[in-house]
Amino acid sequence: MDRDEGAIGDVDEKVVDDPEVEEPAEDEELAEEGEYDEPPARPGFFATVRWTPLLLFQAAHAKQAVLTALAMGGAAVLAERSAREAGVVLMTVLVGQVILGWHNDIVDRERDAAHGTPGKPIADGRLDPGAAWYAIIVAALILVPLAITTGITAGGIYLVSVCVGMLGNVVLRTGFFSWVTWAISFGMLPAYLSYGGWGGQAVGDPPETAITILAGALGIGIHFTRAVWGLVADHEDGWTYLPLKLGLKIGATRLLALSTLYVIGILVAIGYVASDVGLSR
Repeated sequence: MDRDEGAIGDVDEKVVDDPEVEEPAEDEELAEEGEYDEPPARPGFFATVRWTPLLLFQAAHAKQAVLTALAMGGAAVLAERSAREAGVVLMTVLVGQVILGWHNDIVDRERDAAHGTPGKPIADGRLDPGAAWYAIIVAALILVPLAITTGITAGGIYLVSVCVGMLGNVVLRTGFFSWVTWAISFGMLPAYLSYGGWGGQAVGDPPETAITILAGALGIGIHFTRAVWGLVADHEDGWTYLPLKLGLKIGATRLLALSTLYVIGILVAIGYVASDVGLSR
């Protein structure tokens, strides 16, 4: 739902070049005086790749997809789900996250091309948007049976969370309420786990309210953390969402540090509540 490329130094140099910033960095001053030229980025391995499967991998936001899937699979294990159930949860979330990554790059292809964002094969023309849409359709056909393997109720909840994430790629993301879809989609994940079991007829129990609220709060923190890497382009495009407003006031480096601490704090709180009252009511 947000951009994941760039350098934190670049963000501090460009985003905080604003009258509201209290402490401009030395590099920013040099840039303003015309005495500082950013060294050109070296093309990576993927920059010359033309093979469609590798291009799809590059456009899938693989790091975020794998980390989220591992976290959910681990949460399933901690919730005392069987190994096969935890494995299905991991694969389901992985496929869902890959779909979100492809969709994000399709939606952002014109912006990415205009800003010269590296590592975006759809934007630079190496991967046709039609091929990415085809991959999304195929992945969705895989996702649906995977999701309902742990129960129709649980699977339906996860599918809705993916749809909310895709909706967040196209609406609300540029303004004050950009965090809403993140909070909703992450807030649904505990229900996906708590209602799950094995087989399409499996029906569990509703999640603890505190866990649901904390999961939504975690989604907001992830949103802020991920947004840092695209603040420069978002500022140039006139976006007004909260991560950018905070980045202009405190600097991108501080925003990243605070967002990271916030995410860690929420994860600790989730662990504490889960160990105290459990995942389900």
